[in-house]
Amino acid sequence: MTAPLSLAHSPCPNDTFVFHAWTHGLLPDAPEVEVTLADIDVTNGQARRGELDVLKVSYGVLPHILDQYALLPAGGALGRGCGPLVLTADPVAPAALAGARIAVPSTTSTAYLLFRLWAARAVPGGVGDVVVLPFEEIMPAVRDRRVDAGLVIHEARFTYQRFALHRLADMGEEWEKQTGLPIPLGAIVARRALGDANVARLARAARDSVRAAWAAPGLCRSYVRRHAQEMDADVIDQHIGLYVNHFTADLGEEGLHAVHTLLTRSAEQGLLPAIPSGALDPVPAA
Repeated sequence: MTAPLSLAHSPCPNDTFVFHAWTHGLLPDAPEVEVTLADIDVTNGQARRGELDVLKVSYGVLPHILDQYALLPAGGALGRGCGPLVLTADPVAPAALAGARIAVPSTTSTAYLLFRLWAARAVPGGVGDVVVLPFEEIMPAVRDRRVDAGLVIHEARFTYQRFALHRLADMGEEWEKQTGLPIPLGAIVARRALGDANVARLARAARDSVRAAWAAPGLCRSYVRRHAQEMDADVIDQHIGLYVNHFTADLGEEGLHAVHTLLTRSAEQGLLPAIPSGALDPVPAA
């Protein structure tokens, strides 16, 4: 790989923290990349169109792209106590969402997939209209009653009280209660056409970038703050502490089992196509 590769991930603190060392040339053995920061709904679409070399995508989009992209075992978001939240302006029961207007960050996101799995059990008759909004616009829309409820991700977990909103349900709690497994949220994928050896180098670069961020977190602080939607330093630190964990450095057997479980359950309910055998196996870091 001689020309820079294209890499896209979100501007959220966990992603800018994880990829800072790689995208700023601090890893001598890592392939050179040109980075684009974009919302997850954008990167999911880019992956489905096969536009870039390496992307952060929702686990919920994997069944649609595994013919072109391989899952990397490092750099993604998976953990416990970090699931999306359903917020409302007033305290209500889940049944109140029947026929309601719901704002979501993406209909291809893992958050929305988890929401659909939960709503199938908790909302008799199903929800009504689903509207896609950038995640930073969802809480104001709920507060202003332009929608009946909002599905939120990222640092909204720490800031929704500022909008006087109520937590109706925690998709992560529901998932962990049902499965006992960590919550798969965001995956790192690389174009299969680059070849197994090069994909393995990319996996190593992602892993090394995570470790470099942990070893010297101060190096990326200004970069992370510059791109964060929420500029409060404490919230940024909470965000990174929650979403960057040992699964980020290595998905491992438990993490991969969680991903398989999510995608298998979703396929069984007709929410996603089935995964071909072996297609989800991550390429090990070289």
